[in-house]
Amino acid sequence: MNGKPLVSIVSAGLSKFGKREGLYARELFAEAVKEAFDRCPRLEPKRDVKAMFVGHMGESYEHQGHMGAAAADWTGLLNIPATRTEAACASSGAALRSGIYAVLSGLADVVLVGGVEKMTHRSTAEVTEYLAMASDYPFEQWHGITFPGLYALMATAHMHKYGTTETQMAQVAVKNHHHGTLNPKAHLQKEITLEKALTSRPVASPLKMFDCSLITDGASCVILTKPELAGKFTDQPVHIVGTGQASDTIGLYERETLTSLQAAKLAARTAYDMAAVKPENVDVAEVHDCFTIAELIAYEDLGLCKAGEGGKLAESGETRLGERLPVNTSGGLKAKGHPVGATGTAQAYEIYLQLTGQAEQRQVKNAQTGLTHNVGGSGATATVHIYRSNQQ
Repeated sequence: MNGKPLVSIVSAGLSKFGKREGLYARELFAEAVKEAFDRCPRLEPKRDVKAMFVGHMGESYEHQGHMGAAAADWTGLLNIPATRTEAACASSGAALRSGIYAVLSGLADVVLVGGVEKMTHRSTAEVTEYLAMASDYPFEQWHGITFPGLYALMATAHMHKYGTTETQMAQVAVKNHHHGTLNPKAHLQKEITLEKALTSRPVASPLKMFDCSLITDGASCVILTKPELAGKFTDQPVHIVGTGQASDTIGLYERETLTSLQAAKLAARTAYDMAAVKPENVDVAEVHDCFTIAELIAYEDLGLCKAGEGGKLAESGETRLGERLPVNTSGGLKAKGHPVGATGTAQAYEIYLQLTGQAEQRQVKNAQTGLTHNVGGSGATATVHIYRSNQQ
């Protein structure tokens, strides 16, 4: 595609992330969609929006399936095709891919893409069980392993192979908590010290409480259109110039390596090639830091550093706001929160703000190229998207 825009984002919305008591997922989604509509006054939703894709991981949280129709109902977009996508924690990353397909196919000129999850009304044990459904049932779930355990295996393997340390992982948490303090919609908006991260209670050794992302409620969305139509709706579109998605074995035990996610590497390669972009061209990135080790592995899989050097990159401070390559300026899953179905398009929302100069206290200076990296399960699904500002 030689870096030509595939589709353009003309608006985006995000609900407040956190413990949203007394609200259903559909209400959170309506909150995010209202922001997107309010940001784009030239758009007439009932006239212009021709399709909707909604990332939503599980029916178990609210005993509610059929989320595409429910979301269409509660956002006033009845009569259009509204489809739920499910790819575990990459559900709305997959929804974004579906929206791109819809626009490129010519079947829909304007598409609303988003995601939502309502999780906090359930106990930690229930949420852990529901999330575990994204792993292999007969060979992982049935034996009692959960995602903290699976990522702990990755962390242990990475430490053994490359000398990665618990301190380097903790530095990811400290950075992302700092970024979260600058995001008024983040679940956690408080600084933590390295000592606090390192001395927090164990969850699955070597991972501790501050190595783990949050159980969160939230919703997110973006509005896509053809690049040639973007000027009709906004003077500040953000173009998606690369998209990649790949799959791997659902079971971690089947992988050739525990220190890299092959699906993420393949998705990144596809997106980079399509966008005619190299890793060193990226100005700001949102990566899937469900656990701190996941961010270190993401650095490596995305080519932001060499294999085995993710810990050193975190230790260098270069991924902090104001440094060479800010990563997870939103606070990431670690501090912004991880309402699993909403995460992929929540990442796209942050990049949209960054590339249109609307990120306020966390704005990356002169950001023109952005990247999002969204992972499902222990890496069985991965999506990577490359974004470019209209000024580039």
